[in-house]
Amino acid sequence: MTPEFHRIRRLPPYVFEEVNRLKARLRAEGVDIIDFGMGNPDMPTPKHIVDKLIETARDPKSGRYSASKGIPGLRRAMAGYYKRRFGVTLDPATEVVATLGSKEGFANLAQALTAPGDVIICPNPAYPIHAYGFIMAGGVIRHVPALSPEEYLSGISRAVRHSAPPASVLIVSYPSNPTAQWVDLDFYKDVVALAKKHDMLVLSDIAYSEIYFDDNPPPSILQVAGARDIAVEVNSLSKTYAMAGWRVGMVVGNERMCAALSRVKSYLDYGAFTPIQVAAAAALNGPQDCVDEIRATYKSRRDVLVSSMARAGWHVPTPAASMFAWAPVPEVFREIGSMRFAKLLIEEAGVAVAPGVAFGENGEDFVRIGLVENEHRIRQAARNVKKLMDQSGQILSRIRNEAAHV
Repeated sequence: MTPEFHRIRRLPPYVFEEVNRLKARLRAEGVDIIDFGMGNPDMPTPKHIVDKLIETARDPKSGRYSASKGIPGLRRAMAGYYKRRFGVTLDPATEVVATLGSKEGFANLAQALTAPGDVIICPNPAYPIHAYGFIMAGGVIRHVPALSPEEYLSGISRAVRHSAPPASVLIVSYPSNPTAQWVDLDFYKDVVALAKKHDMLVLSDIAYSEIYFDDNPPPSILQVAGARDIAVEVNSLSKTYAMAGWRVGMVVGNERMCAALSRVKSYLDYGAFTPIQVAAAAALNGPQDCVDEIRATYKSRRDVLVSSMARAGWHVPTPAASMFAWAPVPEVFREIGSMRFAKLLIEEAGVAVAPGVAFGENGEDFVRIGLVENEHRIRQAARNVKKLMDQSGQILSRIRNEAAHV
């Protein structure tokens, strides 16, 4: 038998696929699925951004190769955003790299920074690319429980003491996908001090920095004095401007790390289609009332989700940021785990969520709910969940009987 390829052997089956196959089968049978499973924005990209794309695409030269690290105008716009939003001054030529979404930026950073066997400290639960980008690059992941920022910060010190060889990279991600938690600047000050003490680089993912619901917006690690000595930040236009499919992100900060990423990218791609980059610059430089509107839509959906699920008998904690809610599996269903509960929701209630175990073993007792359906659909989902909760006794008896006969 031909052995599986080395890098593929290091990747477990994609947990989301199990849920996705079930969704596809039921939809093919005509079942209406209310889908909260993927963080895929359902709102249209603002018109002025689309108009700029169309205008630029009409230029006969627009179909030529672009620049792998991003056209200068886009990198200037990204630097301008950091100056306005965080008060951080960046050199567009050396401290900004435009990427094909934040996921590509993160994965290619891992390729640029990692030698085989390097130890990477990663939160658990976490967005899968945070660990698997480095696993594919040959790194070794040291998982640290991260059901709260405080738990993660205290666990980092323990992980550093017991890592051999010493950890080389530390990953932070706030607002968090999947837990929806965010941190203040003091957290980042502690992270920078800890990383410098132990000679680690820091990768900070803030793809959800503009989706927040309190008065104080989430900060950037680059606001901390000395952070650029050791840190880069990965960011994205996907959620901020409902541009997920456009694949525009950025890596900013430490000049040496940006140069390493640029060198890797120069061998792999020529950057996004130039009109997309021009339109992305228009998004960052143009009117920002569209961002306020998108944020308000997510906030309204969040409030409807929390209140309607509470009436259905399911306590969903109110997220302070991101486009997700991180909800404990209802107590009555806790025994079956997050994957079985997610499948049960689809089969019995026509509601799709992401099982927490897909984000790491510490997510087992939770599910992630995306705020990607309108308020009417959210209320409909809550009604379906209430019926499921009302029938929990019979459903669990059936599940136990099935398990006993396996």
